[in-house]
Amino acid sequence: MSANGSGPASAWTQVELARHVDRPYSLDYIQAIFRNFIELHGDRLFGDDHALIGGPASLDGQTVMVIAQQKGRTTAERALRNFGMANPEGYRKALRLVRQAERFQFPIIAFVDTPAAFPGAGAEERGIAWAIAENLVAFSQLAVPIVTLVVGEGGSGGALGIGVGDRLLMMEHSIYSVAPPETCASILWRDISHKVEAAEALKLTARDLHGLGLVDEVVPEPVGGAQNDYGLAADAAGAAVRRHLSALTAIPIARLLQERYERYRRIGLSPAQPSVKTVRRARQP
Repeated sequence: MSANGSGPASAWTQVELARHVDRPYSLDYIQAIFRNFIELHGDRLFGDDHALIGGPASLDGQTVMVIAQQKGRTTAERALRNFGMANPEGYRKALRLVRQAERFQFPIIAFVDTPAAFPGAGAEERGIAWAIAENLVAFSQLAVPIVTLVVGEGGSGGALGIGVGDRLLMMEHSIYSVAPPETCASILWRDISHKVEAAEALKLTARDLHGLGLVDEVVPEPVGGAQNDYGLAADAAGAAVRRHLSALTAIPIARLLQERYERYRRIGLSPAQPSVKTVRRARQP
């Protein structure tokens, strides 16, 4: 539905809503859903990245590890948070925290909201590609349940760096794509004015991705978008996180890891193609 509930919204309308300056950010959801959140700092290698935050928190009496990308509202906070674009040290901090979570058997809740990983020269020099790749491998193997919620923008490898998990949820007006529409337009058409067309082609809306089977649940937002009622948006997000986390914690870890593996192996397969299990069995002598 559109932001006013009158009918289907265009992909570009969803992009604008996902980027709305008054939209609740990760910390707004964290403060509403969890209790006793303690932010931990630093990657123990280079420094502390304020675009990527994390630490233990309490969810209905259960300790969980929360990691999140955080944007800023004021000019000063946007500069501090680097507009939600993490450097390598941010992803390495997240890796440090999720490994702690695995050690102490804390489930992991990840909040995704970034236009992309930071593309600066310093990030390249310090190994941004390696940091994201290392996270992809580590998250795929963590022996604890992982629930991921896209609350705004899910941009490219920047989102994937904390986005691998057992369940992927998206707020109704969030987006998730291989690249921002502007980047896609500049690559394919060499003209940023094609951004609206690119947004449609990318199939980046929560509705599109749910239809493709990549997203497990689209979390409803208040009429007009989450920026119109933080409380209602947080209540819906919290209920979805609790529901999926409860289901995941009932699954034995060995089976959970196997299902996570099969989940990502299935991506890109059409309904007519054999499942991962079928392919693996067929190859056995």
